[in-house]
Amino acid sequence: MNKLIGVAVGISALVVAGAASAQGMLLDLAADKVIKKYQTATCDELKAQKKDPPTDKEKEAIEFLRNDSQARIFFINKIAAPVLNKMFDCGMIP
Repeated sequence: MNKLIGVAVGISALVVAGAASAQGMLLDLAADKVIKKYQTATCDELKAQKKDPPTDKEKEAIEFLRNDSQARIFFINKIAAPVLNKMFDCGMIP
């Protein structure tokens, strides 16, 4: 799950500095990348990545999403269904 948030890291600095509309566009792009990753990855790849510790950039992205509730809500609402369905299909959640 940590890897999916890592995609948002690259945009976190831009999002903080950008306008609300730019923030929405960047979060939308980050969410699309996460969704694509889950759609194209095999179950074995996802399970292997789940065991990896979060990188510094991923930690920054997580912190950004914790501190910006609107960004977090947008990001999670967009990725929740496709990511959780894939995780369920792979037996990663009950």
